[in-house]
Amino acid sequence: MFKLIHQDKNSGARLGKITTRHGEIETPCFMPVGTHGTIKGLYPKDVVEAGAQIMLANTYHLFLRPGMEVIRKAKGLHKFISWDKPILTDSGGYQIFSLALLRKLSDKGVEFQSHIDGCKHFLTPEDVLDIQRDLGSDIMMPLDECVHYPCTRTQAEMAMHRTINWAGRSCKHKNRLKEDNVNNRQFLFGIVQGATYEDLRNICVKELKDMDFDGYAIGGVSVGEPSNLIYNILGITAVLLPIEKPRYAMGIGYPQDILEAVERGIDMFDCVVPTRYGRNGTAFTSKGKVKIGNSPYLEDFKALDENCSCYTCRNFSRAYLRHLFNAREMLGLTLLSLHNVYFFLDLAGKIRKAIRDNCFSEFKKDFLNNYLIG
Repeated sequence: MFKLIHQDKNSGARLGKITTRHGEIETPCFMPVGTHGTIKGLYPKDVVEAGAQIMLANTYHLFLRPGMEVIRKAKGLHKFISWDKPILTDSGGYQIFSLALLRKLSDKGVEFQSHIDGCKHFLTPEDVLDIQRDLGSDIMMPLDECVHYPCTRTQAEMAMHRTINWAGRSCKHKNRLKEDNVNNRQFLFGIVQGATYEDLRNICVKELKDMDFDGYAIGGVSVGEPSNLIYNILGITAVLLPIEKPRYAMGIGYPQDILEAVERGIDMFDCVVPTRYGRNGTAFTSKGKVKIGNSPYLEDFKALDENCSCYTCRNFSRAYLRHLFNAREMLGLTLLSLHNVYFFLDLAGKIRKAIRDNCFSEFKKDFLNNYLIG
């Protein structure tokens, strides 16, 4: 599944390749988020042309709407959404804990009410895997329990042990599922929990490594904690994970966070940031964020980012983009979302080149010197 191609000589940054039945993924990679099976506001072809190798979809949302009967009749998520590249589906656990109207957790599973219609559902770790099998994603995530920051050690430890228990059950269930053939194989990643407690992270990694997952995700980061704690948890966890398996930092999505995570040996990232910010009038550029609705851009006829070659930057000025947003034209949010997705995917490509050239540390320094964080 994963091949480690090269490691930067002066940092923990890694260059790799993940091979799935729907194509290869060069890492480090950024995964645009298509919560409902679509990357908001964008045509799939434009996302592919922007450089996307893989997209992420949300099991919780797709389970509730359109529902698994529709997905099964469509013969899987790839055909339903007309996407022929790899798809990673998360378990939906975080959404259950954060969006569901009411929820009850037990070691058996989770009972919750839909945020859409209030209907009650009960899902076990085995159910969540069955749903993802029907979705036909290339990479599946098991049900886990993610606690918010801050939390007590007792809360973190209980959630970690439940995550380990559910991970073991997910592994056993996957092994019981009959594979159609080797070309249809779906990969399953383990999720490391433990909040900001280093010893709990160590315990969780040890237990999950014994289960021999196809890859490993670091969960429970970027849930409200300050950046220094995020970086610390990524660093202490990544070095414990198997070298020969891909490492995925869940929900990491700001440029500076991606660079810090890559430096610590992380291979995969996802976040809703590019399209969410785009829909709200904010663009990510090589010099920092631009809030396009602001008055300084009224007669600014320069490209959004003069160092960017996306469709938006090649064809439209800041003044026009500002006009679109102030006139509440849909094209404005589409063009900014497209630019942002391109920016993140292009950043990942530049990171890969820097690792290949053994100059990642210099690239990171130069990027952050020009990028105004705010």
